[in-house]
Amino acid sequence: MAGYTPTDNAPILLLPQLTQHPRLMTTARAAAISPLLLFILLFVGTGAYFNYLGVEFAFYQLPAPVAIIPAIMLAIFLAKEPLNDAIERLMRGIGQPTVVAMCLIYLLAGAFASVATSMGAVDATVNLGVTLIPSSLILPGVFIVSGIIATAMGTSMGTIGAVAPVALALAQATGIDPIWMAGSVLSGAIFGDNLSIISDTTIAATRTQGCEMRDKFKENVKMALPAALIAAIVFYLLASGSEQAPTEPLDIIKTLPYFAILIMALMGINVFVVLTCGTLFAAAVAFATIDYSMLQWSKDIYKGFTNMQEIFLLSMLIGGLGALMQHQGGLAFVEQSVLKMTSKLGAAGKRGGELAIAGLVALTNLCTANNTVAILVASDVAKHIANDREITPRRSASLLDIFSCIVQGLIPWGAQMLLLGSIFAISPISIVGVSIYPMILAIVATLFVVLRKQA
Repeated sequence: MAGYTPTDNAPILLLPQLTQHPRLMTTARAAAISPLLLFILLFVGTGAYFNYLGVEFAFYQLPAPVAIIPAIMLAIFLAKEPLNDAIERLMRGIGQPTVVAMCLIYLLAGAFASVATSMGAVDATVNLGVTLIPSSLILPGVFIVSGIIATAMGTSMGTIGAVAPVALALAQATGIDPIWMAGSVLSGAIFGDNLSIISDTTIAATRTQGCEMRDKFKENVKMALPAALIAAIVFYLLASGSEQAPTEPLDIIKTLPYFAILIMALMGINVFVVLTCGTLFAAAVAFATIDYSMLQWSKDIYKGFTNMQEIFLLSMLIGGLGALMQHQGGLAFVEQSVLKMTSKLGAAGKRGGELAIAGLVALTNLCTANNTVAILVASDVAKHIANDREITPRRSASLLDIFSCIVQGLIPWGAQMLLLGSIFAISPISIVGVSIYPMILAIVATLFVVLRKQA
């Protein structure tokens, strides 16, 4: 912190800078975070129970938007204000401009992904990648293709769903261990999702921290690209001796929607415009190349909307819960606890703030098994830490996105692991050991924070 040098005997409680923040003008209360803990207990506990019973996708049997309702009820019960005032505060949290903007972008992103998948853009893009890749580069090639698709599509789950079936067939045709192929798909999906301009994690991180998406992208590349290069080398060494993979005839035209939105996004065009134009362009290509009607287009758009309903609802409810917890002093308690922890470790200034942001979102993601949710939960605390420690918004957004994606790519109860395990017919736990990119990114990003020269 500016003007403050912590020592072993100097506790960090309500420092002068922190007391100026509205949230910290309220009394920090540990009890105020109990609604969040209840949400985690219900969500993770239910998943653990069904996993014990051997239920497929155990951690997603209880929808997160339902699991958070008891937490909201508890937060209202703990409110030291009239019931109507507490409910009004919940509504104001749900209706925050940041939350509404995120929800609208979710819908547009879902529409584009659905239309692009329906008209064959995903298959065409996958085929383009594997056609251009020699057999000796099949593992790093799948990693790169998955990364490109995830960057353009903005979803690791959508990428895994599109690439994994093809990747499994390639593994069987080339003699590559399916577990290594699963690790390659997962690594590429996490890499691209983390960098994507239209990813829900990017949307959440940039909107909550108040920075441009392209600025966060530039910050992420500094850590993600070196980690990706190392991961590609590792996959290359693992792929030695593989046979030539079969391919289908190229269909370059159908790949254009992905490249179009990627170029527009990197040009800094407004994300609403990018997604709308991408959906229009994908439809235009479909009308010109396949039997695709306006009616089918409208159905695909609506299907994309429905695919986003869980994160849409959860984002709104998280916004309302966050508003209640903030008013009751829960977020102040979390923030002070994180700051005290980093100070005890001797991490002051920007470096300490960055470690606090990284640790906060990583621990939250470990419990929630959802990187977007983790970002939403940690965002307000992260923003204040960034302001107090003079960390740029793009840097705090980058840390939130990177460290949440790292954890998401390493937990066997995450949706990505579960989907891959289902497609490849292997245990999600076995995939953890071959999640090369998230492991390398964790090392690179941590070293980047610790060794980076402080201004």
